[in-house]
Amino acid sequence: MSRLSNIFWLGTKELRSFFSDVVLLGLVIYTFSFAIYVQGHSNAQELYNGSVAYVDDDKSELSRRMMAVFLPPYFKHPVPISESDIDHLMNTAAYTFVIVIPPDFEKDVLAGRSPEVQVNVDATAMVTAGLGYGYIQQILTTEIDNFVSRNEGTYLSRSQNVQKTPITLSVRVVFNPNVMTSWFTSVMGIVNNVTMLAIILAGAAIVREREHGTMDHLLVMPVTPFEIAMSKIWANGLVIAVASALSLEIVVRQVLKIPIAGSVPLFIAGVSIYLFFATAIGIFLATIARSMPQLGLLYILVAMPMNILSGSNTPLESMPPVLSTIMMFSPSTHFVLFAQSILFRGAGFSIVWPQFLFVAFVGCLFLAIALMRFRTVAVQAG
Repeated sequence: MSRLSNIFWLGTKELRSFFSDVVLLGLVIYTFSFAIYVQGHSNAQELYNGSVAYVDDDKSELSRRMMAVFLPPYFKHPVPISESDIDHLMNTAAYTFVIVIPPDFEKDVLAGRSPEVQVNVDATAMVTAGLGYGYIQQILTTEIDNFVSRNEGTYLSRSQNVQKTPITLSVRVVFNPNVMTSWFTSVMGIVNNVTMLAIILAGAAIVREREHGTMDHLLVMPVTPFEIAMSKIWANGLVIAVASALSLEIVVRQVLKIPIAGSVPLFIAGVSIYLFFATAIGIFLATIARSMPQLGLLYILVAMPMNILSGSNTPLESMPPVLSTIMMFSPSTHFVLFAQSILFRGAGFSIVWPQFLFVAFVGCLFLAIALMRFRTVAVQAG
């Protein structure tokens, strides 16, 4: 009980020290609020409000139908222009897409010929251009096929050569029906930031004691290095766990309007288990670094690859087999796996318990190594 009491009161001292550090406090607030919001929008892979103009040299029912199917939010309503204005309007970035429908287009389609529709794309807007071209091709092809099917009886003799696809592909997207990038990037941003802040806060707590000269004061007190390290782990872990829960509820659910399929308390329980591993990495790096700049450099070498290769940015299936096999031994990979299972797919504890068990086992192993290293360094310093 005496040891637990020491860990508790040292942890409260760590919390007071954290809340008095404006820089670290601001970093936590920014990381779990504005940074998540920006990450949810800045990496969007969807098309919004694409500007479309068209030149209709056919003036037919089919050409009017083709232009009527471009609707918000993907595209703005198409604007008719003359062919002589195409170059000027695209040079001034007035429109990203300009569609040119040739004369007798409807007649050629119903006659079984293969007329061409010209789509001019401003490729300086790379993401919009790439996505928009694919959308336009799919929209126009679908509308033309529907028009031919409706007029097949009237123009049977002229449409008998029209090619039809023998198979219809029905795609059903699970968990993210509209394939919204923000649904994925915002939640994965929280997952990555948990690793980042756990390492930085735990490491900074040790380095700060050394830089301020208060580590010697702690070592002459009737407390052990184990109690000092554990107090910093629970205090900083509590800050990150609370910040993660608030970020999911306020930023993700209320501000970004992103639904969370699973249990947030179950996810926070997994975060708490994972924090033993992440804070252990921070303490271990702090025993090597002599200053905050050195800790930052070590973080780049250790945590950045761990985050990038964990599956939060690139699926493990897209990595080389050797690399994906190696990353399966990292708790960060299993953290991403159970976070996606809980928050995206609504998985319960009966499904994610193997990841919880692996993270707990490796986390305790790394924590023991970090505490041994910290005890050795503390004794040498004393």
